[in-house]
Amino acid sequence: MNTYEKDQKNVALKLHYDIANDDFSRAGEASSKIKKMLKQLAIDANIVRRVAIATYEAEINLVIHSNGGNIEVFIKSDCIEIYVEDCGPGIENVELAMTKGFSTATNVAREMGFGAGMGLPNMEKMSDDFIIESEPGTGTNIKMIVRYEN
Repeated sequence: MNTYEKDQKNVALKLHYDIANDDFSRAGEASSKIKKMLKQLAIDANIVRRVAIATYEAEINLVIHSNGGNIEVFIKSDCIEIYVEDCGPGIENVELAMTKGFSTATNVAREMGFGAGMGLPNMEKMSDDFIIESEPGTGTNIKMIVRYEN
């Protein structure tokens, strides 16, 4: 399913986080750690904000909708690349899933304040490049690139 390759050239730092499905007690931990690391590296505050939002939305989607997955962040000299991979169930209609407000979240997730249908649109909005690939029954892969401002 991956038509893109992870570009591991010129990577200054690689971060990897495994995300369990339905683990609402830890939801947001990975994106908080990513944000903290970017701040320690003195990355521009606007870039940190965009990456933090994109990774938080990805992490919450992994918790709510997937059977588990991971987030990898490659910090490079010109950009930050984020790869999100899950282990199913995949998205039936990606175009519909990209629609603001569309959600397949469970009632349990909604009762906790999640599942407003803004995850994928926010990830795309925060990214300079956004690629999503999904196959029902297999899973979903997302690549996001946030470029440093010149």
